[in-house]
Formats: sequence, C-alpha cells, structure tokens
Amino acid sequence: MSANFPAVVPEMPVGDIARAIDYYQRCLGFTLDWGGADHGGIAGISKGACRLFLTDADFRQSYGNAAPILLWINLQSRDAVDELHRLWSSNGARIVAPPESKSWKLHEFTAADPDGNLLRVFYDFSWETA
Repeated sequence: MSANFPAVVPEMPVGDIARAIDYYQRCLGFTLDWGGADHGGIAGISKGACRLFLTDADFRQSYGNAAPILLWINLQSRDAVDELHRLWSSNGARIVAPPESKSWKLHEFTAADPDGNLLRVFYDFSWETA
C-alpha cells in the first residue's frame, strides 16, 4: 500500500442545505457539482482542487457529527490570502477575523458560514524565517 493519501473531502454540517449551497456559491465562489436537499441531504461543492461535502441533519443522523467545525485552507502566499479575503468580503462573506500575520508563522483570516462553521485561510511563512 502507498504511504501517500489522496486529498481529503471534509464534510460541513449544515442546517439548511439550500441556504448553505447558496452561501458557498454566492459568497465563497464554490461550484455546486451535485446533490442538494432532493439528493438525500448531501451536496458536493468545489473550488479548484478544494472539494467539500455539505450535509444536512437528516443525512448526518446516524453519524452524530454537528456544526460548528473548523476547516483550514492552505494558500500559496500572503498576497493570495489577502486577495481571497478582499473577494470574500466584497461578496458578503461573514469575516470573523481579518488577515493578520500571527506569531506562529501563519498569515491568516477566518470566515464563517451561516451554521457557524469556520474556514481559516492561511499561508505558512515559517520557511521564510528559518
């Protein structure tokens, strides 16, 4: 077996899947790939190589996972973090922490979805100061 894993697809627990799909498309720029309320309460969304599943309470009932969760999105530069912050802000995304370079060597900002799930967007600049 290979020691390498493929990219993971996090599951975002949402209360209203139609509202969540709208927010992720309109405010965060994701594309609906498939699914929704009429597909068992699960939807697949993507933006570039980033894929997420949105799931409602009925879909999650047997698993017990619930919002809020925290998802980290790793970008390739400080400028990319700042640019995404500007875009999401102008699209009406709920920003809970503006871009800032932290003492732990991450330049980051945090946004939230309507269910309180957090998307922490960051760039790791630790290699710049090594």
